[in-house]
Amino acid sequence: MKKIKIAIVDDHVVLRAGLRLLLEMQPDMEVIGEAGDGIEAMQMAKENNPDVMLMDITMPRMGGMQAIELITREVSNVRILVLSMHEDPAYIRSSIAAGASGYVVKKVADTELISAIRAVNRGRIFIDSSKSDEDVFTERRSSHHHRNLLSPRESTVLKLLAEGYTHQQVADKIFVSTKTVETYRSRISKKLGLHSRSELVHYALEAGLLNANRAD
Repeated sequence: MKKIKIAIVDDHVVLRAGLRLLLEMQPDMEVIGEAGDGIEAMQMAKENNPDVMLMDITMPRMGGMQAIELITREVSNVRILVLSMHEDPAYIRSSIAAGASGYVVKKVADTELISAIRAVNRGRIFIDSSKSDEDVFTERRSSHHHRNLLSPRESTVLKLLAEGYTHQQVADKIFVSTKTVETYRSRISKKLGLHSRSELVHYALEAGLLNANRAD
């Protein structure tokens, strides 16, 4: 049996040790490496070529969200499964949009993680069932699908709305009608599941569209 090669990325050594023990008890899995931050994860992805990389979001030096974008862009065959303490659905959307193949909350990892690893290794997307009505599995259309959910113009509109501009102000900036801006807003909401301005801001920050220290 060919084993799934797994890399664990988390800044907590004790957690990594526990995960390694759990995973290596599975007959179809082997842990081939560990990393404590996104920079180490990037290097490990290139050198060790794991099938699945378990990725925390909040880490020193380079966080998981940035690491996901870099790794999925530069190491096309690795699939990333986020394992995070964050339960906010915005983190799930941001992770999937960045290129992750799945998301599991740490507190349910004992029941969800093994199934999630097997699912993403088969090219599917796994969303922690506690975050939806049922386990969500959908086929990954391509390795770039989630990074290309929005068109360049839709990304621009999202960024401006998240920065606080009104529909009219956005329309003036990109030289279209307010009705066109409203159409873009509707498309963005449908694609990403974002409805309130706070959700737009949260997503834009996590996706790197905004500077968190913006002062204007």
